[in-house]
Amino acid sequence: MLFALFLSALTSATILPGTSEVALAALVASGDHAPWWLVVVATAGNVLGSCVNWGLGLYIDHFKDRRWFPVSPDALDRASDWFGKYGLWSLLLAWLPIIGDPLTLFAGVMRVRFLHFIVLVTIGKAARYAMIAGGAGWIANLLGYS
Repeated sequence: MLFALFLSALTSATILPGTSEVALAALVASGDHAPWWLVVVATAGNVLGSCVNWGLGLYIDHFKDRRWFPVSPDALDRASDWFGKYGLWSLLLAWLPIIGDPLTLFAGVMRVRFLHFIVLVTIGKAARYAMIAGGAGWIANLLGYS
């Protein structure tokens, strides 16, 4: 089950679909594992997925002129300008749905140092999973499941 949580969290941080929040909440409610350990596993998978996005961002410029490339040059420039405006600290929001994955991709495009990237992304994602685990544990206790 822990490996499934890890994979769900990893895919949730990429363009692939994932349901890591639901998986985490279900595992916390089951009471089979320590919640802190589940948060660590989910965070590790999700941060690894974000690292894949960062790595892709490093090389995205090589392909932006190809016809099959899914983002227009104007959209890529606008996103780069946005990231340049809000900067490094926006990576604390990498956990957000819809904008989180592009943030980690554009961190690679903007050549954010990996150490800065990993620290900020990990803080944001760990905080999100800790809150989900806490909420799931609270609800499970309230309903008498654990």
